[in-house]
Amino acid sequence: MRSRFTAFARGDAEYLLRTWHPDTRPRTLDLDPARRWVRLEILDRSGGAVFDREGVVEFRAHHRERSQTGVQQERSRFVREDGRWVYLDGEPGQHI
Repeated sequence: MRSRFTAFARGDAEYLLRTWHPDTRPRTLDLDPARRWVRLEILDRSGGAVFDREGVVEFRAHHRERSQTGVQQERSRFVREDGRWVYLDGEPGQHI
């Protein structure tokens, strides 16, 4: 989760696509360069340990866009594929 947030903050769409499960991954990903991701809060997590195959992370990602700030909240599901964690999907939370 943290590495994907960093990829959003850096605008690294290639990394985000590589770490997205092939069943749910979009063909392309266009990131808005005006949106700056500035802070990640991990609210909750389950699973995701060394021997787990699945994990869930609930987070808030804070962003700035021009002179406005915002927060995206989501419960993201990850699965282990070929020994690495990939993002499967997420349930959107509040947009503050």
